[in-house]
Amino acid sequence: MRNRLLITSLITAVVWATASARAESAETMNVLFLVADDLNSWLLEDADRYSGKVIAPNLQALADSGVNFRRAYTASPVCSPSRTAFFSGVSPWHSGHYHNALQVNQSEPLKDALSLAGLFKKAGYSTAGYGKITHGWDQKEHWDEKQGHKRDPAPPGAPLTPVGRGEQDWGPIHLAEEDMNDTGNVDAAIQQLRKKHDKPFFIACGLFNPHMPWYVPQQYFDMFPLDEVTTPRLLADDLNDVPPLGVELTSGKSRFVDSVLEQGLHEEAVQAYLATTAYVDAQLGRVIEALDQSPHKDNTIVVFLTDHGFHLGEKNHWQKATLWEEATHCLLMFRAPGVTKPDGVSERFVSLQDIYPTLAELCDLELHAGVDGRSLVPLLKDPNAEWESTAITCLSDKKSPEQGYMTLRNEQGRYIRYGNGQEEFYDTTVDPREWTNEIDNPKYTSVVNGMKHSIPAASEMANPLPPVKRR
Repeated sequence: MRNRLLITSLITAVVWATASARAESAETMNVLFLVADDLNSWLLEDADRYSGKVIAPNLQALADSGVNFRRAYTASPVCSPSRTAFFSGVSPWHSGHYHNALQVNQSEPLKDALSLAGLFKKAGYSTAGYGKITHGWDQKEHWDEKQGHKRDPAPPGAPLTPVGRGEQDWGPIHLAEEDMNDTGNVDAAIQQLRKKHDKPFFIACGLFNPHMPWYVPQQYFDMFPLDEVTTPRLLADDLNDVPPLGVELTSGKSRFVDSVLEQGLHEEAVQAYLATTAYVDAQLGRVIEALDQSPHKDNTIVVFLTDHGFHLGEKNHWQKATLWEEATHCLLMFRAPGVTKPDGVSERFVSLQDIYPTLAELCDLELHAGVDGRSLVPLLKDPNAEWESTAITCLSDKKSPEQGYMTLRNEQGRYIRYGNGQEEFYDTTVDPREWTNEIDNPKYTSVVNGMKHSIPAASEMANPLPPVKRR
């Protein structure tokens, strides 16, 4: 009888210990937060956008290990407002921060915001950040360890291409891969993951690439022979049905596209972008491998995102800062132990603005007032759950920052509202490349009216901040 009681007591103790460990693990989930700059959505294998070869096995594996959001959109198609939005929880239309050239320290909503790093530090987490995570807005006191990003030096003789000037260049870099700045920041993140942690951690690692200029080792260019490179499909006179304010957003970049095409460099440019994408994938793969080989794999949430998309000639535009698909569509992947299942794919339209409340819910942290977006946890549990679109993106013309431009993307298409009543609508169910502006087609009147009512009205938007004074 005594032995039976002893065995029962031991079993009970083991059960309680196991339950306690599970509870403790559930309460102390770590976070690995990964960001890439200017990485578009080509690796989603969407033939409507790009039908060429993208080599990104590590990101593909990460997507397959959790939930891959195939319809994720940025809050702003520019680095600083996008990163400020998803890291502060405050959308650009509430903060007034629409462009890199605006002074974020003058925004009252941002003064009251708490960064993601601050949210986790306040909850007792250790916080460490390496590389390009934020841009222009940060709360440095919320990082226990922080190592910023810087650009690699240009190769001797740069620019390396006939159209190369400043950021618009590409070609093999003269540095060894281990001497590149992104590689160094990845090394630092890996070292942090390998440390013994006495409390839960929030580790962020951001890569500057594939931001231009595209300088990476020759081996990555060799992965994409020029005769095998596929360029995105372009439409001549694509801007003919775009209103003047939309055309203005492409000012300067259209001339660069014309130069690339006239000199027959489109394949070379796409090759360089793909090469830089492959380098990014290799570096992020090292971070993920370090986590998976550590004791933290089963209690660490991994989120990977890109701050916005990138044009490579589509709509006669280069880079970002438009309200079309190429600039607004981005990557978003979550792997959350105990919540997500492998091979999850969600086609629901979501926003990077939803990341902040999602991580808060996953880690059972209390949200402060002023956080926009909605938690994606229902979609992490069931990628096909009912969901109302939150894919709103905003921008403004640098020449007229008082005018907030907005776009909404959902299952019915894309609606864009510029200033002075200028609009666009694309039925993406039949026109995925957004080649035909149907705003004046009466067939879509009810759809357009419905989408108009789903975006913030001008009265709900913050006054944009004054431009930085140039000395």
